[in-house]
Amino acid sequence: MARYIIKKLITLILLLALVSIAVFSVLYVLPGDPAQIILGINATPQTLANLRAELGLDQSFAAQYGQWIANLLSGRGNWSINYDMPVYDLIASRLAVTGPLALMAMIIAVVLSLPFGIYAARKQNRPADVSIMFFTQIGLAIPEFWLGILLILLLSVKLGWFSAGGFPGWSADFLGSIKALLLPAFALGVIRASILTRLTRSSMLEVLREDYVRTARAKGLKERTVVYVHALRNALIPVLTIMGLQLGQLMAGAIIIENVYYLPGLGRLVFQAIGQRDLPVVRDIVLFMAAAVVMVNFIVDLTYASLDPRIRVK
Repeated sequence: MARYIIKKLITLILLLALVSIAVFSVLYVLPGDPAQIILGINATPQTLANLRAELGLDQSFAAQYGQWIANLLSGRGNWSINYDMPVYDLIASRLAVTGPLALMAMIIAVVLSLPFGIYAARKQNRPADVSIMFFTQIGLAIPEFWLGILLILLLSVKLGWFSAGGFPGWSADFLGSIKALLLPAFALGVIRASILTRLTRSSMLEVLREDYVRTARAKGLKERTVVYVHALRNALIPVLTIMGLQLGQLMAGAIIIENVYYLPGLGRLVFQAIGQRDLPVVRDIVLFMAAAVVMVNFIVDLTYASLDPRIRVK
């Protein structure tokens, strides 16, 4: 098991190094001058040159990349151009919104998908199975931002049960903050539940046809025991793969839904930073999002090994 973990850690480090190079390279060649945006169109060439030197924008690609990585590894972090504060502090404050939002959305997706997926597999080709697959197909076809807008129109504007947007803050109103995240979390979770439900169903159907499941039934075990004890554990392995990917995507891809609900999360922050050409913020957040995806997949790989010992042996 230790050898398996070490191999995965080495892969993780190499992947993060490649991602950091890709992120820096893409942002390095993007058009637009941060110094010009900060000083405005009336700034003199000398003033622009002085600010570029102060920000390190006049250095070579290798020097800028090296300084960026050195700041990240040293713990000092990089400094936001527009917010005039460490990017670490910005990420920490916005992660307090995006993290719970992603977690709530994932919980909603799992709570909806696993029971419906298992039930559809047990009732294959019956009306219950057909109905569940029909609704999951609708869920796959609906964009999450459109569902979010529909929820606002119905539950906020028409019924007045929820606020249409905004976030009061955890210290100011804890319950109000949870309530503010429910609608966007539901919009994100329902879409992902559709994918997980179909995957759970297909995985369960495949496992239920295995010889060891037929043997368990032949021994006279109850159907519930066969399904939830013998079959579900193996059926969850491919489902966990998609869960890990989806959780990483929720951390990194809530930009649109955060703008729909006006939530001060990482997605909204990086959206604003791109418009302001605040490169340190964009680089650090994109790398953080990529690291979150990689770390979640690393945890999923370890979970694989605990569920199926054959994986770590290979």
